[in-house]
Amino acid sequence: MRSHVTYQLEELESFKKKLLNWSLRFNEISWLDSNNYIEKYSSYDALLAVDAMSFLKTDSVNAFEKLKAYQENIQDWIFGYLTYDLKNDIEDLKSDNLDQLEFPDLYFFQPKKIILIKGEQVEFLYDETCAGEVESDFRAISQTSETLSNHRIDEPVKIKLRIHKDEYFDKVSHILDHIHRGDIYEMNFCQEFYAEQTLINPLETYFKLDAISKPPFASFLKISDKYLMSASPERYLKRSGSKLTSQPIKGTAKRSKDLEEDQALKKGLKYDEKERSENIMIVDLVRNDLSKTALKGSVKVEELCEVYTFPQVHQMISTITSEVPEIVNSVDLIQSTFPMGSMTGAPKVSAMKIIETYEETKRGLYSGAVGYFKPNGDFDFNVVIRSILYNESREYVSYSVGGAITSKSDPHKEYEECLVKAKAMREVLEG
Repeated sequence: MRSHVTYQLEELESFKKKLLNWSLRFNEISWLDSNNYIEKYSSYDALLAVDAMSFLKTDSVNAFEKLKAYQENIQDWIFGYLTYDLKNDIEDLKSDNLDQLEFPDLYFFQPKKIILIKGEQVEFLYDETCAGEVESDFRAISQTSETLSNHRIDEPVKIKLRIHKDEYFDKVSHILDHIHRGDIYEMNFCQEFYAEQTLINPLETYFKLDAISKPPFASFLKISDKYLMSASPERYLKRSGSKLTSQPIKGTAKRSKDLEEDQALKKGLKYDEKERSENIMIVDLVRNDLSKTALKGSVKVEELCEVYTFPQVHQMISTITSEVPEIVNSVDLIQSTFPMGSMTGAPKVSAMKIIETYEETKRGLYSGAVGYFKPNGDFDFNVVIRSILYNESREYVSYSVGGAITSKSDPHKEYEECLVKAKAMREVLEG
């Protein structure tokens, strides 16, 4: 059982910063923030979960069965992540590429303390074992400084490329050969940027990244010595009762400070034949994934190739929904659609096999998902993109970016798109 205590907030943004600074005392932190983005499918403006009462940590072997058993047994809020490499539990696939981050393939925890923000109200959902701490915690949060008290590290981060430019062009030409042969018709090809022997302040890094990007699916995750700082603009999958919603992103254009040029870039994206075809291919894939569990005739494309504007980029987003029988287990719904089509390509399994051949690093949490399950099985997960990952013990910092390769792809334009997507992360780390 959880206690419910609600307070009115006066300064929302100030409270958020204080809340996150206060949360650093815990070994497990999951922070999800919509950045006040007006979005018809959102349930909360922000959520914080801290301090594990129980947890599930596993590699990909039988991971979804273990998650299902954990979720059904707990029947409480659980927060955590799914890495891209859970594909190996669903299909006969492998992940043998270099992994310097070493995140477990799946991690979820049942928090003692959950703090939900909606509008000008904050609600404390505390387990009965710590229900008496709500008032003192609210007071402690309110008295916490907005600025970080722990030592700030100002050393510039030296970013290295895992795949250099000429090698990128060579790999894309090989991927295009696969497309022209008919092995696949779209593939999301990603590359890693990294720094070794590097110390960063994770929360300060998150604050900087969030301030630049202000995305609707931001997240800050701390699991012991491993951190995620995410400025994701993309929802992977949400369940609300019998309704499933997926909102894949495919299609990116840079922003301009010149208003007229910026509008031209936005319009150019909306009518770009290559970008639209990329998006529509993934919409078809998502429709197919959702149809596996949907009630007959219930899969609908609510938005097709709509262009949304974010501080760093314009993005083309589609919204696909379905109705599912309420008795269907939520973990089964995720398993039937994972990994998300926007990060694989189509056909999905063929694309994932070719991804493993041409990418140099194990994706891990990048292009996985972060989110939560509610006690009734409803859930909401983002797509882990535009994100910095950090293994504090190994002093290893990483971010990856990718793009969809189709028959119409120009390798030079694809490379430029990767640099546009990487800009915010590089800016934050290099200062």
